[in-house]
Formats: sequence, C-alpha cells, structure tokens
Amino acid sequence: MSTASFAERLLAWHARAGRHDLPWQRPRTPYRVWVSEIMLQQTQVATVIPYFERFMARFADLPALAAAPLDEVLHLWTGLGYYARARHLHRAAAQVCREHGGELPTDIEALAALPGIGRSTAAAILAQAHDQRQPILDGNVKRVLCRHRAVAGWPGAAAVQKTLWQLAERYTPPGDAAAYTQAIMDLGALVCTRHRPRCADCPVAADCLAHTTASVADYPQPRPRRVLPQRETALLLLRRDDGSVLLERRPPAGVWGGLWSLPQFDGDPATLAERCRQRFGIAISGPVRRGEPFVHTFSHFRLRITPLECTVAPAAAALDAPDLLWYNPIDPPRLGLATPIRRLLVA
Repeated sequence: MSTASFAERLLAWHARAGRHDLPWQRPRTPYRVWVSEIMLQQTQVATVIPYFERFMARFADLPALAAAPLDEVLHLWTGLGYYARARHLHRAAAQVCREHGGELPTDIEALAALPGIGRSTAAAILAQAHDQRQPILDGNVKRVLCRHRAVAGWPGAAAVQKTLWQLAERYTPPGDAAAYTQAIMDLGALVCTRHRPRCADCPVAADCLAHTTASVADYPQPRPRRVLPQRETALLLLRRDDGSVLLERRPPAGVWGGLWSLPQFDGDPATLAERCRQRFGIAISGPVRRGEPFVHTFSHFRLRITPLECTVAPAAAALDAPDLLWYNPIDPPRLGLATPIRRLLVA
C-alpha cells in the first residue's frame, strides 16, 4: 500500500462523511482553532461545543483573553475539567501579546513552547489554521494508527509513541494538510471509535491489520493497570447567617489550581475552631454537621471528601485577604469552581 493511497482514501471519505460545520471551522482562525484544540484535549466534541461558543462570545480574540481576569476564564471553564488547560490558555495569551504582537507564532517550535500546547497540539493548529504539513498525534489518531498497523504496546510508552510519530509523518500527505488533519481526527471520533468501531464504514479498512486479522478490540493496548491511591479530606462549609459561604482560592499549582474552593481541613477535629479563628478570623457559632462523604476521581488518585458544615460569625480580628471571599449563592460571583465544590454549594 502506498502512503498516498491511505491519505487519498481518507480525504475522499472526509469530503462526503466528515465534520465540516464545527464552530471553530466558521471562521477557522488560528485563535479559534487554538482554543478548540485546548478544550478538546481529553474531552469530546459534543461536550466542548457549548463551552467553546460561550468562550468565544466573551473572548472574541486573543487580546481579549489576555486582558481578562483569570477568575472569569476559570468561570467559563467550570464543569469542563482539567483546569490547568484554562490557566495555560490564559498564560499563553498574555505571553503571545508580550512576545509575538498578539498573533500566535507560525513556527512549530515557538508555538509548541507556549504553555499548554506541545508538539501535537501545535501541529494541529498550524495544519488547520495555516494548511502547514504537520503530522499530529492526538488520542483519536493514535487509535487509528495503532489499529491500522497493529502497533503493539500502550500508546503512552515512549517507544510506541516514537513508532506512531513515524507513521503519522509517513501518512500525512504533502498537500491538503487542513483537510487531512480533520479527516484523520474525524475517522477516530466517528468510525474508528474506542468501543464498537464501524469497520464496515472505514475507508482504510481493506489494509488495516487489526481489521484483517479480526483483532480490532486488541488495539490500542491499554495502559498497564494500576490501582489509584485514595486520599481523604474534609471541606468546610462555613456559612454566615445571611447564607453566604466562605471560599478560599487554591494555590496556582496542584489540585484545582487557581480555582475557588471550600477550605480544606485535614487536621484533628478538636482544632477546627482554632483553625477557623486563626486562618479566617471567624468563630464557629453552632454545631458542626458532618455531611455524607463522597468520592471524586482525578487522573492519578481518588479523593474521599467529607463535607463539614457550621454557622460562623466574624471574630474580633477578621481577616481581609485577597484569597478569601464570601460566596452568595443567591447572587453568585463569576468564579471558577471545581465540580465537587459547585455541587456542595448548590446542595
């Protein structure tokens, strides 16, 4: 099989069956493609579309995003998950304004060096926005190539990645870069899906090694299994008489970095009152009520959360800190909140 044959069949299929009306394709500017590619990292198109449309309505261009407060960016990201993507997007926009005159670089090395982008995302942006011939290797493409060439091993392993990049380079045609890039992503998303792939509709099934050997379900091979460790914490619902709840901004790095959260408490319950007085300048004025624990799963661990709720009042030396605020659930401010926090605030 010639490499041109693979690309030609894929392009012909895409012309009749691919996706041509996604929001970031109308118009397909570098900024819109960039935002969509960041949102699509580990997230499906159907989930991303409403977030993308709201994001564009508020931040129509890159300078608008760079000038916005991080809280507003995170607020529009709330519910989409993987919040480091939003922080990186905001940081990258500011860096582009400082160093590149407000225009995303067209050099792949410079583009890949921006926060949150990397090699494959940079290639996808340049291919779709500038029609540059740049091989990509996102999750959908990895699955297509693993099956088509029966590439053994977990795609996240360095040796397997090297093989897949070589295949991506070989298959990417010299022209029609934007169409080919969208075509191979669409093939993975619409036909060569993780579960129940539609091999009968695949334009490259005739020489797909997994298909011709009836081993499609064996590729790509899964990550070596590991048991996620479980941690435990308590989140404090410190509520004033007016119903407002104290929130604390998380550190920039780590879990829920930069988001507003209920204060976390991992100490001895007997020290809770003193902790509230010293850290927040408030006094517990009623009994502490223990809520039903629940588990929230992150990519690397599971967190068992126990809500602790109590009524509080300002102490003699109330703190006035920029990383603390009283959240009014009746008239909530526009803040970035992790899903478990939002769940507890509306409970």
